[in-house]
Amino acid sequence: MGHHAHQPLNETESEHDMTDTTELSARWTTRLTELAARHSVPGAGLAILHRGEIVAEAAAGLANTEAGIETTTDTLFQIGSISKVWTTTVAMALVDEGVLELDAPIVSVLPELRLANDELTQGVTLRHLLTHTSGIDGDLFTDTGRGDDCLEKYVALLGDVTPNHPLGATMSYCNAGFTLLGRVLEVVTGVQWDELMRERLYRPLGLTHTATLPEEVLRFRAAIGHLGSPPAQAPMWGLMRSAGPAGLICSTPREVLEFARLHLDKGVTGDGTKLLSEESVAAMQTPQVEIPDPHILGDAWGLGWFLDTWDGHRVYGHDGGTIGQNAYLRVLPEAELAICLLTNGGDTSGLYRDVYAEIVRELAGVTMRTTIEPATEPVAVDPADYVGVYQRLSSRVEIVERDGGLVMVDRITGPLAELAPDTEKEYELHPVEPGLFVVQRPGFELWVPVVFYTLDDGTPYIHHGGRATPKVG
Repeated sequence: MGHHAHQPLNETESEHDMTDTTELSARWTTRLTELAARHSVPGAGLAILHRGEIVAEAAAGLANTEAGIETTTDTLFQIGSISKVWTTTVAMALVDEGVLELDAPIVSVLPELRLANDELTQGVTLRHLLTHTSGIDGDLFTDTGRGDDCLEKYVALLGDVTPNHPLGATMSYCNAGFTLLGRVLEVVTGVQWDELMRERLYRPLGLTHTATLPEEVLRFRAAIGHLGSPPAQAPMWGLMRSAGPAGLICSTPREVLEFARLHLDKGVTGDGTKLLSEESVAAMQTPQVEIPDPHILGDAWGLGWFLDTWDGHRVYGHDGGTIGQNAYLRVLPEAELAICLLTNGGDTSGLYRDVYAEIVRELAGVTMRTTIEPATEPVAVDPADYVGVYQRLSSRVEIVERDGGLVMVDRITGPLAELAPDTEKEYELHPVEPGLFVVQRPGFELWVPVVFYTLDDGTPYIHHGGRATPKVG
């Protein structure tokens, strides 16, 4: 497909390619089954795109443990926030067409927009939304119904939400900003978001197993999320419809890689249709803002994509997490390699690391970035620098001193609390260096960073889970 298709020199070469793919798929089916079991992941799907070809597809375990539905390569998983890059791609296509401008105030195309204060309402731009720098609190999970007006109704609620940082002052992962973006796209195109994705992406890319609405997904074999340890089936399948542009696309690993191929092939589809300019593809992969916590996803955000470097090789990608489903997409452009892993519970981050480390080493000779761990030597920590309450819309974090160490008491608050099985958790903070700690969640082997930092205006903040939370007391 695409620019990489080549005529076989003779029949044996094309047969050889075929055998390689079959062998690699068979090997990864075995390996994925082993690794998924090791990490208590009920079901997983994997695909690898290398030098223009899908060289492997694999599936393991159960898509739904209670119903006993096996995972196949055609099983649809929720790709979660990887959807944000799809929404961004359509936004950038509209920038190419001159319908939208990256740095024009959104209020110029959405005059009814009312945010928490005038500065934010008048100042927020498309670029702020695509880089998670608007300061709009991202975790307003209000269900505004199933109607085609759900995004419009959601955006009308944003005026009541206190920002968690001043416009452009830092980066804080923002779901709400992508629902707002989805509404902007509806207004400028006159097409409802779910349909717009079909028109602008699914159909041109030839995707047959990609959908957002449950009634569309029901036509296929579909995974359900599993929560807890050991993983048990989640009480609900999906999130509210208003979260669509931020995270409701469902797809297969192969079809997610068809989307990635569009970006590897500079905005051109397999049949030669130009969906996105080369400039916009490049802009999406250009660092726009540093991530205050460079240790977990990447060190910078582009437009839509997060950006990283592994072993001197550029990497761009995105993750997704919905109700018990986790999705992973990474692209190594210099190696012409893209990998998608979709999962439905258990220690998915541990599985992701094992799978990707093996693939990038084998196919690109690249060593994956090492994970962050607690310091082995003592670190001088003055608890007074850290203790206090840090708060935003759906989260209240208290850092307390206990037995000479620091503990993070993490409470989920607001509408999000209704979706969470446990609203309060405690984690011991293990120092890495001054200002940088790690915590470990039960059932997960990876350490997760907690970064303490200060904005230019002097306000102390925590960056954790991609989000910026101000100190309030």
